[in-house]
Amino acid sequence: MRAGNDLSQFWMPFTANRQYKSSPRLLVAAQGNYYTSHDGRQVLDGTAGLWCCNAGHGDPRIVSAIQRQAAVLDYAPSFQMAHPAAFELASRLTRMAPEAVDKIFFCGSGSEAVDGALKITLAYQRAIGQGGRTRLIGRERGYHGVGFGGISVGGIVGNRKQFAALLPGVDHLHHTHDLARNAFTRGLPEHGWELADDLERLVALHDASTIAAVIVEPVAGSTGVLVPPKGYLHRLREICDRHGILLIFDEVITAFGRIGAAFAAERFDVTPDMITTAKAITSGTVPMGAIFARQGLFEAIAQGQPENAIELAHGHTYSAHPLACAAALATLDVYQEDGLFERARGLEKHWEDALHGLSDKPHVVDVRNFGLIGGIELASRPGEPGARAYEMFTRCYEAGVLIRVTGDIIALSPPLTIQADEIDKLINTIAHELAKLA
Repeated sequence: MRAGNDLSQFWMPFTANRQYKSSPRLLVAAQGNYYTSHDGRQVLDGTAGLWCCNAGHGDPRIVSAIQRQAAVLDYAPSFQMAHPAAFELASRLTRMAPEAVDKIFFCGSGSEAVDGALKITLAYQRAIGQGGRTRLIGRERGYHGVGFGGISVGGIVGNRKQFAALLPGVDHLHHTHDLARNAFTRGLPEHGWELADDLERLVALHDASTIAAVIVEPVAGSTGVLVPPKGYLHRLREICDRHGILLIFDEVITAFGRIGAAFAAERFDVTPDMITTAKAITSGTVPMGAIFARQGLFEAIAQGQPENAIELAHGHTYSAHPLACAAALATLDVYQEDGLFERARGLEKHWEDALHGLSDKPHVVDVRNFGLIGGIELASRPGEPGARAYEMFTRCYEAGVLIRVTGDIIALSPPLTIQADEIDKLINTIAHELAKLA
């Protein structure tokens, strides 16, 4: 038996393991908007953990709810059984969602939510006699988790190239990033709504009768904060309606206040057929995901089946886990009691002005923002893509600020509890470190 504790056994996800373990960064505590590092430093959280801790860290109302639930009912199955909190949570979520939503399917993560939504799509199309609709359409530079379905419809090359072919019958829309026309836009870009018409190209190529669904992030996060052009999502909805194609919004990042509303569907006034969520549903405290489905999807799948039949052969051991439900219910209370969605909306102008104050800083080629999301794109070093942003990541961490980088893009998404002076600290630290960067 190996004695002691070292760093070699933990195969870390999305991490350059050898590089990290030569100079590890460990977080040992968190409270409010700050982490505590292993060497005792306070580190301002500029990323809400991983886009998820929207209510900040260690809120006693959420902590207490989890503790109480663990003492009363630590686990209950959701296959042919249930517990009260699952129904209470589903009811509360439907009341928050667009009016057309009437079903919530629980899972354990955003990746599971995406793969579940894709399976519901295929089951629905078969149930309505459209079994030939099997093609799934994603978008270049889209991220939809790490399941086979999510990677297949996703469009980030680095997340796909290692695994060769995944699901067949998948195609992709062109991405919406237009640096030449939209660089340094504040909020929604003016140019690019017509890129939604790329779906018409795919319809002409494959025929609408083969296409089951289109899945997009309303605001793409992991690819480096790509904000949709004005009118783009409305146009995509119109084309899907015309051709009988389901539209799925992946709101794992944007749901629960990140862009100043409960959902991007609300903020953009576009109702998709399904919404996938996770992360901030529990403010990151307990893993959970949820699929929001519009009226009629369940009924179509159930139609013609005996009453004692399992309508959808899909689920997870941890669907509607009691601790996750308790965490989610408490998190929703915190969002409401503290007015965090409205608070985020109120901070947008300060956030935008602070971010765009970086526009003239060294190496910056674009700044983009929407809600409390920010993207700062840096020019790549010749022959070293990603190196400049990674150095910024390590420099900022040592300076007491946690940022996230993807390629040569800095992505920011602070807790909705962040204060104006903390926004200034975050941006000023980035500006200071940019000035020292080669």
